[in-house]
Amino acid sequence: MEDRTRGLEDLFVVEKLSKSFPVWAGALFRPSGHVSAVDDVSFEIKKGETLGLVGESGCGKTTLASMLLRMLEPTSGSIRFDGEELVGMQQSKLRRARLAAQMIFQDPYSSLSPRLTALEVVEEPLLINRRGSREEIRRKAMGLLEMVGLTEMDAGCLPGQFSGGQRQRIGIARALALEPKFIVCDEPVSSLDVSVHAHIINLLMDLQAKLGLTYLFIAHNLALVRHVSDRVAVMYLGKLVEIGPSEVIFEDPRHPYTKALMAAVPGFDPKKRKAKALLGGEVPSPLNPPTGCRFHPRCRFAMPVCSEREPVMTEDGKGRSVWCHLEGKR
Repeated sequence: MEDRTRGLEDLFVVEKLSKSFPVWAGALFRPSGHVSAVDDVSFEIKKGETLGLVGESGCGKTTLASMLLRMLEPTSGSIRFDGEELVGMQQSKLRRARLAAQMIFQDPYSSLSPRLTALEVVEEPLLINRRGSREEIRRKAMGLLEMVGLTEMDAGCLPGQFSGGQRQRIGIARALALEPKFIVCDEPVSSLDVSVHAHIINLLMDLQAKLGLTYLFIAHNLALVRHVSDRVAVMYLGKLVEIGPSEVIFEDPRHPYTKALMAAVPGFDPKKRKAKALLGGEVPSPLNPPTGCRFHPRCRFAMPVCSEREPVMTEDGKGRSVWCHLEGKR
């Protein structure tokens, strides 16, 4: 499959990004340690692409996305968005930069105000940012609702009158209101009925093609990630372990953790099913992560060096990067 991202400019360039949270304990509620949610992560997101982000719950996916949107302040590292450094940016400039990056939330039931109609939900960001007269804002909001498949009759209804899929359409329209370049799709269909998954995913892909959007797509459904993503990044315990073109990652995973994730994807054809590479043990505590490669306590191929030092990034010439000591021995 041809790499659609080749030659595209970078929208995000992330270098050595880290985020840690203090752990408070004791009668005096003092910090007793730190949890490293994201640790020394570097990657880029191309303009117009969809980067899938996968990994077990708690590996740092949503924390990473929140830092890209500047909802969280990084502990260290660099985030360049469309050529501008976001870390340390003045608040006035940062507020303008934030308008170009939006989020579609996982739960359409709790992400919408129950007191606002569908039209008012979409109008709200336009009113706050003074994007025209009241009539112009109403006209634009109605156009966005129609773009996502809702009608004028729907515009006056409250969120409680809609199905989950319709609510997510309202959330998508709200995310588009300020004409963003970049949207984080944080498990956008996981809380919806399976019957509407395809409708929402097709809508997102159509909007991307029409508006030139760039997506960071976070999901646990690997088959879905493969379908929508140009490239895929795999995280484990706050670290990136593998990133590359979607078809390359899914057809030939290199990191042992990626192999285990891909082996867990169910297949319909018994002849094409791969031998299971199931994970053993539990995810280590982020309060006390393993030394060296963080995956080594659960890895079938672990060597002494894996517990002694962190692996360095290795490129394979196919646009893929892997952080694994095994790659240096190929």
